[in-house]
Amino acid sequence: MDGGAAVDDAGLKALLEHFPVFWGEVDEPWQAREPGGGAVADTGTAHADAHPAPHQYAAFAGLADLAPAAAFLRDGDGRYLWANHAYAHLYGTVPQELVGKYIEDFDGPAEAAQFRALDQEILTRGTPVRHTLDYRRPDGSAGQAVGHRFPVRENTRTCVAGIYVDLTDQLRAMAQWQEAQDSLQALRDHSGLPCALLSANGRVVEASAAAAELFHLSLPDLVGRRAHTLLAPEPGLDRLHRRWNGLITRRTRRLETSAVLVDADGRQRRAQLHLTTVGNSAARARHVWAVVTHHSLAHDAHPSLTAAQVRILSLLAAGSSNGDIATSLKLSRQTVDYHLSRLRELLGAATRPSLVARAYVLGILAPRAWPPRSATASHPLSTA
Repeated sequence: MDGGAAVDDAGLKALLEHFPVFWGEVDEPWQAREPGGGAVADTGTAHADAHPAPHQYAAFAGLADLAPAAAFLRDGDGRYLWANHAYAHLYGTVPQELVGKYIEDFDGPAEAAQFRALDQEILTRGTPVRHTLDYRRPDGSAGQAVGHRFPVRENTRTCVAGIYVDLTDQLRAMAQWQEAQDSLQALRDHSGLPCALLSANGRVVEASAAAAELFHLSLPDLVGRRAHTLLAPEPGLDRLHRRWNGLITRRTRRLETSAVLVDADGRQRRAQLHLTTVGNSAARARHVWAVVTHHSLAHDAHPSLTAAQVRILSLLAAGSSNGDIATSLKLSRQTVDYHLSRLRELLGAATRPSLVARAYVLGILAPRAWPPRSATASHPLSTA
């Protein structure tokens, strides 16, 4: 075997018996790690007695040497007899540099004492143990590994073999993922923004408390709902559905749009929505974050306004007189007067200033646009 003293067939056989090819197949659950890498005896049933003849294990020497699981063999004095490349990599070296040297040549006093105690436990018990242990990486950072340590017969001696999987990078990635989840949850729950995570088929997966409050629902009642039940029927829904399909099929990653939301009491409000897909690994987006960045006051449903009525409101908000509006829209003065009277009736406004104010608070006119324009206009300069 490359880089070390030869291991006889019996030693290689014992090593391969414990090789962690499928960790998920271990029947006995992992025990809690004790301080200092405390071990738990492997009390499971011994491996099957029927094994290939010893000479057959020589064919797997290369496999053990290059396997991603870190493996070693030490004698009772703590001297390395063999190690594979994965184990040597933990110390920033190669197997040849380990063989013939002792634990203390690579580990600090505290770690070396811990590992010697574990080796002695194996030699005393004569049975395998499996455990999690902490160690120090070559760069000084903390590492953590999980695996088996067990006795093997090497020629005429009983030695200690170990096989470990380094979990450091996995645990670090899991910690970073959890931190990102916690940050996202804090943003969702404490930003005050109504937001919800929607599945590709439009079902609410999770939502903020502000979103539940917006719809006059409890949070458990909001989660699981289909998003279309939260939208009021309006002519713009078909366009919203088309743009949603563009998100799911990844033709676009994010979009800004508006929609009329309807709460549990049947009251409506126009809202500005930011929709953003989550992740980019699959051909189709699985989830979309929907964030309400602005919304009008809640109001009872009113008849949909015509395009001409919305244009009249836009010009009125810009300060145009009735005559100016008539000229701009090529309408008669009487027609404009009729539309304004009808609008005051529809929106419950007695005067021109209150009519403009109602157009804004009801979400008919875009709140952050000048010149005034419809909240549903697709172009910033459109008055439609």
